[in-house]
Amino acid sequence: MSEPTHHHFVLRTERLIVRPFEPGDLDAITAVLDDGFGAAPGEARQRWLAWQIASYTELAHLWQPPYGDRAVTLHDGRLIGAVGFVPCWGPFEKLPSFRDRLNGAPSAHFRPEFGLFWVIGTAHRGQGCATEAAQAMIRYAFDELGVGRVVATTDHENTASQAVMRRLGMSVERNPDPDPEWFQVVGILARPNDAPGGS
Repeated sequence: MSEPTHHHFVLRTERLIVRPFEPGDLDAITAVLDDGFGAAPGEARQRWLAWQIASYTELAHLWQPPYGDRAVTLHDGRLIGAVGFVPCWGPFEKLPSFRDRLNGAPSAHFRPEFGLFWVIGTAHRGQGCATEAAQAMIRYAFDELGVGRVVATTDHENTASQAVMRRLGMSVERNPDPDPEWFQVVGILARPNDAPGGS
């Protein structure tokens, strides 16, 4: 039985290319990640990049979803960010979109959801690049992977990511409880024909 072929995909949009990371991307993605999340030691960034690249093949061997980050570049090849599929872990039944579909009472149990991640370097923020890259990933998740729902998470202060969520058509919901502190704002987007009231 051959392995799935979804792990090395390349997506093209009007302005962007979403592709697997390559070893030569280290300097450019280090600058983007340090800009977005704070500086980290060079060896940590190198380990992260090697892990991302290895995961494309290793997850395919295990017949797992194509989790992991991908490079976001302009058509001229300049790397400006990253976007990816990530496993999101949290007490999702605390949120209205999940509670409304339950047959019984909601629980605080943690569960995995199919998540979406993005980060764009400062020089290219505010130009719709995060939305454009994320939209391409969502289309791929729905049309090629058959995913029924994608989520994205951020914190209360990150209004820019919340704005991207809204532009993507996500329902943006807040954890009504203070815990866990990293589970604050969640964007939720159901596959169109699975959405309530959808056809």
